[in-house]
Amino acid sequence: MPSTPTSQPLVPTSRPASRGLPLAGRTDQLVGSVIDSSTSLLHQQTHDIVRFAMGSPAAEAVPTAILSKLAETALGPESADAYDYAATEGDPPLREALLAALAGTSDATTADRLFLTSGGMQGLDLAGKLFIDPGDLVVVESPTYTNGSATALSYQAELLEAPVDAEGLDVEALSALVQRAGRVPKVIYTIPTFQNPSGTTLSLARRQRLLELARQWGSVVVDDDPYGMLRFEGDALPTLHELADGDPLVFSVRTFSKIIAPGLRVGWVDADPSLQPLLINAKQAMDTCTNLPMQRLVTEFLAGGHLEGLLAANREEYRRRKHAMQDALTQHLGDIARWTNPEGGFFLWVTLTNGVDTQELFEVALAEGVAFIPGPAFSPSGRFHDALRLCFASTAPERIREGVVRLRRAIDRLATRPDRAPESDLG
Repeated sequence: MPSTPTSQPLVPTSRPASRGLPLAGRTDQLVGSVIDSSTSLLHQQTHDIVRFAMGSPAAEAVPTAILSKLAETALGPESADAYDYAATEGDPPLREALLAALAGTSDATTADRLFLTSGGMQGLDLAGKLFIDPGDLVVVESPTYTNGSATALSYQAELLEAPVDAEGLDVEALSALVQRAGRVPKVIYTIPTFQNPSGTTLSLARRQRLLELARQWGSVVVDDDPYGMLRFEGDALPTLHELADGDPLVFSVRTFSKIIAPGLRVGWVDADPSLQPLLINAKQAMDTCTNLPMQRLVTEFLAGGHLEGLLAANREEYRRRKHAMQDALTQHLGDIARWTNPEGGFFLWVTLTNGVDTQELFEVALAEGVAFIPGPAFSPSGRFHDALRLCFASTAPERIREGVVRLRRAIDRLATRPDRAPESDLG
């Protein structure tokens, strides 16, 4: 059995020592990302690991051959201006190509609403910078994307966790939670389609009700939808952007990270035109402009008509991988777990029913050669000790089966370990 090298813990337990430096008070809320930390941790391992942890496209799903060929033109010797600074709101050719690519879709938009960002995370950070004051109440789904809730915390928000079920965010439960809180949220952060980590999708009725509540409360809905173009089963739903029909309370965040390649670090925000000057000011205080060479590369990719073919191929492959993972889970964990059934995206949310704590399980599983993200990483209050997130998109079916076998072996090892209490607190 392989051993795990000594390394930093996956889940930080305390604020690092400041060596007496006069740190800002907000640093107490800089919690970092368990997901991103897993990448560094996995690089330290010397044995074979099936990697279900990071939410990345499969290496073979990234169109490297096409991108390399396009780079010869977009970034070649005749394109010296591609290495200059860019307009803060986005390079005009990419803005034009993106508007054309979105035309006729549920995310169709206009130039005065479009703002290019350095990936989806910068879109979330811009939302926090524009809308969140210290002490503001911000709703997050429970479970939710670690980096999204961490961004709100970095602006010193007070988080209110609202439950997720098979139809996505439980909007009526949210309404009751807000009533009990005695104040309305300033921001509602939601991942409505193929949610990270659960894979669930917010139903049409709940989308409409969420917008109704947002208008009633005067709350900004931060609509984070990186996976919506990756539907491989079921019927498409209108995005919150489309349903809002220009309502300034909806701030939509999108990215090319999941649909082309994460290393591009190019995304966009769709927001009310009145926010454009503030977005420009905020971004100029961050990074001046999004990486221009990568903007030019994405422009060539979109203008060349490559996106739809890539999406079609990847949708089919991700469907195949999801079913491979569900089949393997049925065979090897069917007696001790249940899991979600997403119609697109990257993730399954697995809940163990045998009392094993997934945070304890992580190190045992890593030693057995399989990596995942434990459930508590997706809750600011540390819930979901009985759950874990598995990414099916990045792993081929045969490796998926091997990874699930290793996961079951790790679960059995932990469940029978002599020093383990009979039952874990699943809080």
